[in-house]
Formats: sequence, structure tokens, C-alpha cells
Amino acid sequence: MLHSPLNRLVRKLEADGRELAPAEKEAVLRLPFTLKEVRADHDIVRQGDRPTQCCLVIDGFLCRYKMLPDGERQIVSFHVPGEIPDLQSLFLGKMDHALTTISPSTVAFIAHEAMNALIEGQPKIGRLFWRETLIDAAIFREWIVNTGSRDAYARIAHLLCELFHKLQAVGLTKGTSFGCPITQTEVADATGLSTVHVNRSVQELRGNRLIEWERGTCTILDLQALEDAAMFEPEYLHLAHG
Repeated sequence: MLHSPLNRLVRKLEADGRELAPAEKEAVLRLPFTLKEVRADHDIVRQGDRPTQCCLVIDGFLCRYKMLPDGERQIVSFHVPGEIPDLQSLFLGKMDHALTTISPSTVAFIAHEAMNALIEGQPKIGRLFWRETLIDAAIFREWIVNTGSRDAYARIAHLLCELFHKLQAVGLTKGTSFGCPITQTEVADATGLSTVHVNRSVQELRGNRLIEWERGTCTILDLQALEDAAMFEPEYLHLAHG
């Protein structure tokens, strides 16, 4: 099982620096799953659904969002490989938001029944899943602060810092470069800005030689300066290097 897609989940659960025991790793890797390739901009779970399985991101980018009656969309989180964005569906029967792909993605669907059996058989794994939901809440709090208290320039810098640290924790960065297929429209939906304001701020970040962002790849040219501009402190992500 060395090359199992579920190694993404093992890597994520160990991202705080604590290793799983061999038996715990084996239990995760033995989870039955269905692997699926999903096109970009495809809803995996819709608001109002009652899912019977969880979705593990193997490759690609996903986001959670809510739609207002007037058609406005608010993205409330982005998700990278190793994450289970709908883990809460194990306990909350009805989805109050949607989960969709940002880019062509590979996902593993794991039945709730199998997830619950894993939690019952491996209490430490259950506690780690609980921890993941608490980290989720910490990220939501930071997003509220980001949208409510930072200016546009800092909001976008903060989002890029977050993505970099999350991807670095699961081994998906190369130096300070990482895949970032998010469009400026999606950044606008996530930060409460207009696309014009996003474009202006991204150009300013480029002009200040903090980032390069072309063809789905973002390179941070000066991480400390970008973090300073964002007023970014990584503790809320609860990663080993944070």
C-alpha cells in the first residue's frame, strides 16, 4: 500500500509532527474507497444533500461555497490534497453548503460506514479527525478576520500564505512555488472583493516583487515580506512548522 492514494490522508493526519503507529497507518490505508476523476467546476456535494460518503482530495483544488438567493456566491474555504472537506457530514445529516472542484481533481469517496468503523476501531484516528474539524473552525475564524479587518492587498497576500503553508505541510511545494489554479474571480468570491480590486491588488503584489503568479503556478519571491504584508501568523493552521 506504499503508493495508495490514501497516503495523502496519512500525510495530512501527521502534519502536526506526530506520527501514526504502524497499526493506525494500516487501518487508514485499508479504508475501502472509490477513486474518481472530476472535471473543474463540478459540484461534488450540493447544499441540501444528505451524503452517505466523505470526499478525500487526492489531487487538485476544491472549495466550499454558499449561494445567496440573488445568485451571489461566497467561497468559505479552499481545500488541498489530503483534506476531507465534508468530514462533518459524518455527524450533520444535511449539507448547509456546497463542495465543488476548482480544477480537474482526483477524489476518493469513502463511505460513512467505513469511516465510522475506523473511528470506533482506532480511537486515536477519531481524535485526529475531531482535531481536523477544530482546525477547520480555526481557519474559518481567520477568514472572518481576513475579510473583516484586512485591506484587499493584505487579504490576498494572506490567502496565498495560507495555501503555501497548507501545501508545504503535505509535500506539494517546490521551494516557494506551488500549483495555484484559482482564478481571480474565485479569489474575489473568497475575499469579498470585486474582480477589478483583486486584479489591482495582485498586480501590486507582483510589482512589489512579492509573488509571481502565472499559468496556475504561484511563486513567492519573498515569503517573510509577503507574510508581513498579510499580517500572517501560521499558528491557526496548527502545523508542525507553524
